[in-house]
Amino acid sequence: MTSSFLVRLWSVTAAVLIVILTWQSIPLLQARLFEQSAEPRLITPRGDLSLAEESTIAVFDAAKDSVVFITTAQRVVDPWTRNAYHVPHGNGSGFVWDVLGHIVTNYHVIEGASSATIRLADGRAFSAQLVGAAPQHDLAVLQVGVGVDRPLPIPIGTSADLRVGQAVLAIGNPFGLDWTLTTGIVSALDREIPGDDGRAIQGLIQIDAAINPGNSGGPLIDSAGRLIGINTAIYSPSGSSAGIGFAVPIDTINRVVPQLVATGSYAPPQLGIRFDPRGDAFLSQAGQEGVLILDVVPNTAAARARLRPTQVTSDGRIALGDVIVSLNGEPIEDSSELQEALDRHSVGETIELGVIREGERIAVSVTLTS
Repeated sequence: MTSSFLVRLWSVTAAVLIVILTWQSIPLLQARLFEQSAEPRLITPRGDLSLAEESTIAVFDAAKDSVVFITTAQRVVDPWTRNAYHVPHGNGSGFVWDVLGHIVTNYHVIEGASSATIRLADGRAFSAQLVGAAPQHDLAVLQVGVGVDRPLPIPIGTSADLRVGQAVLAIGNPFGLDWTLTTGIVSALDREIPGDDGRAIQGLIQIDAAINPGNSGGPLIDSAGRLIGINTAIYSPSGSSAGIGFAVPIDTINRVVPQLVATGSYAPPQLGIRFDPRGDAFLSQAGQEGVLILDVVPNTAAARARLRPTQVTSDGRIALGDVIVSLNGEPIEDSSELQEALDRHSVGETIELGVIREGERIAVSVTLTS
């Protein structure tokens, strides 16, 4: 074996050893490097919150103590032992209405329950009593004896001047996750959805703020921190938020709730007339829209305004009565629209009806009664 060959052999062997040693030392070098840098990273200052963020935080902080968590139970009697016990029925949200301890929520939150418990943001819990309900508007009023340190009501706004695109905030307890805030915009106005009793709930606000089971009964607030609605329902094939939620507008709440507090029930103002969808169909066949007055109840607003009912003449012919075609200038196409329009007014208020009488249109002033 020549010396030159031995030199080349040792060179190759040395190179291999260097590679092996270097490869084995890499993890050690990495570990030492990691040990040298195993410290928290420096925090980058974010700067001030945006004005929009500051506004949202302020609105939430001002309103959250007025939002409550409602849990309900149902009384069940064992048919064999005759023992009675309560089982959980559901949960939802609500908000403080006044300093007397009245709580407003959705009717469907407490429907079918035999008891309800109100939990405040500070952790205190109280048994609630049902004061009254208006299923046609999905509204209910509860009352608790809070005593000292009562949460203040949320300032009241109006829904009459709402515009599509304006910001809204919803507070509630979705899936039992208490005092959750979601935000969005007004997506549409004057929506209608079917109620549990088959009767439509009308005049709703459509929003895209996330609404889920448990949000029902919580407040909908505008960017000024005013109450503008109560979160009521969602449209979703899956049962969870799909970006389409509905709220009962505050103008409806502010009309219905005081009557529930005062009397325990809600009855819209009355004209004192009798009408029927079959009368609408009869008019429609004749090419006429409106509500045909079939009868006028004595000693009512309609009687005092001298509205004319449908009558059968002495020779057996039918003399059609007045046909109501508008209310305060708003067109009335059928009985449901008349009921909806009346529901937006109050007892004692004077309205103007557009009436077709013997082929001529006239205006009749009527003061609504209960």
